Amino acid sequence: MKKKILFGAATVAVVAAGTFGAVSANASAPAAAPAVAAKADASNENLQQTTHLTIEAATKAAQATLDAAEDENQRVTVAVVDRNGNTIVTLRGDGAGPQSYESAERKAFTAVSWNAPTSVLAGRLAQAPNLKDIPGTLFLGGGVPVTAKGAPIAGIGVAGAPSGDLDEKFAQAGVAALNK
Repeated sequence: MKKKILFGAATVAVVAAGTFGAVSANASAPAAAPAVAAKADASNENLQQTTHLTIEAATKAAQATLDAAEDENQRVTVAVVDRNGNTIVTLRGDGAGPQSYESAERKAFTAVSWNAPTSVLAGRLAQAPNLKDIPGTLFLGGGVPVTAKGAPIAGIGVAGAPSGDLDEKFAQAGVAALNK
């Protein structure tokens, strides 16, 4: 029994000394040279440039959309989202219903995700009813994509008018404002 205890104590002492020595050696060793920074070359085929709306452009589109709705005495909310579906700006018109805020964002997200007006996408539900189960989407008229060189860069969603056709008409006014 004494041999086992002595052997165990000796093992612990050796391990402790080795650990202390390793820590001491690392603490006194000179710092490693910094890693070379990765350098990106604009001509590298691994890089891709994308087009995004500025906050100013998104606000201009949202205000034009809201103005078009107000010209027809409609109380709506308008949302502009970027290519990834992140909200850039949301304007809630005076008297717009509480459900309109989320609906506008979801219509904008849906339009940019599929690069198509949500009124067109709503027609596809007959062939693929499971589309409506995709989180964050809303397949009702009122969402339109904003494109550059044929690719979607943003979405404008409108909610609150009595019909999706009106919502979409107002969203188109926002797209038109960007083209001026």
